[in-house]
Amino acid sequence: MKFLKLLSPFVFNVVGGLSPILLSLVVGVSPTLSAENVVLKAGLLHHTIPVEDLQKLVESKEIPHSLKAYNFLLTSEVKQILSQNFNIEPLIAEQFLNDLLKSDDGNRLLKQISQALPDSNASELKEALKLLLKQTNHLSIVNFLRVYPQETVTIDVSKVAMLGLKMNGSFLHSRLINSQLDEGFKDSSNTEILPKFDPTASGEQTVSIETTVLYDRSRDRYIPLDIYTAKKTHGPLVIMSHGFASDRRFLRYLARHLASYGITVVSVEHPGSDINALIKTATGIKLSQILPSAEFIDRPQDISFVLNQLTLINKKYPQFKGKFNTKKVSMIGHSFGGYTALALGGASLDLKTLRRFCQETSPLGRSPADWLQCAAGELPYPQRTFKDNRIKQIMVFNPIIGELFGDNLSQIKVPTLMLSASDDGITPTIAHQLKPFKQLSGEKYIVMAMGGTHMSISDMNSINSAMGQSTLVREVMGINAEPVRQLVRGVSLAFIHQLTPKKSEYEMFLTPTYIESLSEKNLNFRLGKKLPMSVQTWINITNIETPKVSLSSIKSKFAPLQNIQHYFVNARQLFLQPQYSTEKLNDLFTGLLHTHDDKLDKWS
Repeated sequence: MKFLKLLSPFVFNVVGGLSPILLSLVVGVSPTLSAENVVLKAGLLHHTIPVEDLQKLVESKEIPHSLKAYNFLLTSEVKQILSQNFNIEPLIAEQFLNDLLKSDDGNRLLKQISQALPDSNASELKEALKLLLKQTNHLSIVNFLRVYPQETVTIDVSKVAMLGLKMNGSFLHSRLINSQLDEGFKDSSNTEILPKFDPTASGEQTVSIETTVLYDRSRDRYIPLDIYTAKKTHGPLVIMSHGFASDRRFLRYLARHLASYGITVVSVEHPGSDINALIKTATGIKLSQILPSAEFIDRPQDISFVLNQLTLINKKYPQFKGKFNTKKVSMIGHSFGGYTALALGGASLDLKTLRRFCQETSPLGRSPADWLQCAAGELPYPQRTFKDNRIKQIMVFNPIIGELFGDNLSQIKVPTLMLSASDDGITPTIAHQLKPFKQLSGEKYIVMAMGGTHMSISDMNSINSAMGQSTLVREVMGINAEPVRQLVRGVSLAFIHQLTPKKSEYEMFLTPTYIESLSEKNLNFRLGKKLPMSVQTWINITNIETPKVSLSSIKSKFAPLQNIQHYFVNARQLFLQPQYSTEKLNDLFTGLLHTHDDKLDKWS
């Protein structure tokens, strides 16, 4: 998912706030002429702020005189965002911008942003963005201001506030549901578990690792593999599929752990959607080619091809004889690999539904995973099926699902375990995990990592790699995410053993009581086999078309001057720390649920 993070300064939501472009609309923008002043417009009120004072604010802790009236807006979070430089790869960003501005999505996005700049137009936005990329690889709000082509820029604060409410709506909805998830899945059985061993601890066997590359002649495709084996092998074969712009080493800690218990693990790398795709982009490949729609076809075909080859290797090479149980396979996928696993498990790709979603969803309203799934819309058919009957079990971690399968997830009949992180800004939990989980009709488990993020399950060594470096999306990684990796070790081992004669020994580790026992201070874990009623109610709300709430549509009980003041109060809420913003929006949705306007009045 590294590539999505590199692009996030332009189109993706800052977790808990606004994107740099929208933030720049609030605090000012400017270019060739170099904006000297920014006019904040709120109702009848217009207030001029020198752009130079914004630079002073960034460089020192003191608030310039012209900004003292806005001290309430300048929270520590806003100051941090204003002073932050985002290091980007200029060539990649420029390719992305050029492709985006030529598309319908780009025109829609510019139109939405320009609404907040009443005296500006789309061509000026394009010019500013292109100039910024040519002049520096450090994306910051002040740098953006310095290239905007007007001497004075007028910002409509109320329009900016409404744009902020539209951004990455699925992530916003997911943040609102956190308290319901935490309480709804909480174990109330008061049962005590006395395990005879710890499934999160390493097994007794020594692990051997071999790397090889398979060649699929029919598709002219080289597929690298890491093979983890032990001397005594038992159970199913485990196949791992990584996420977009990742590689086969992303879950190596888990592969080692499983192999230490005698389970053979093969981690597959998908050419065309691995980390090398990002590197190739930087050497001249068009951005539209970085994730070809064909990858949604090639990925599941990669796995079926690998299983065919492993079957032959199992018979032909003595050192691997009996190591690959390709008749009984447990499939593990993270992010885009989650899509791969579900497709192989029997869910048909529904491109007709996907295309409708991508056409109807505002660019500002999309999560990073939504942008990624929409790449499949270019495929020239309504549906495709990739079911492989050798797949007997599926585990998906933070999967990208969204509308890729439409209503076809009920076609999956094999046991499925899904892990979802409450603070995942890449694949928001409602759209990409909870709604899809509800569709599953067979044996199923969902594990919630409350406080976890998209990359929390990654190997410790990934934190300093290209994949682990994040620009905008907040990630819980490294040592702080060790409880999540411990959870993944234990639950994966227990789930895989449900396909072995040791099934009963491991059943206790697939209970809410055990899963919750792995929780730490900032990471609470929950497990369920169905969604709690309170969670289903919230999901039903998000299925309804988003209410067209506007600041002017809320009935006001205040005089005109007080209305002007409340424009700023509403804008301010967007910059408070995430829990405060969530509380206000939670009040709004709760009010809608109970069909009275008490909460709306409170928010307004």
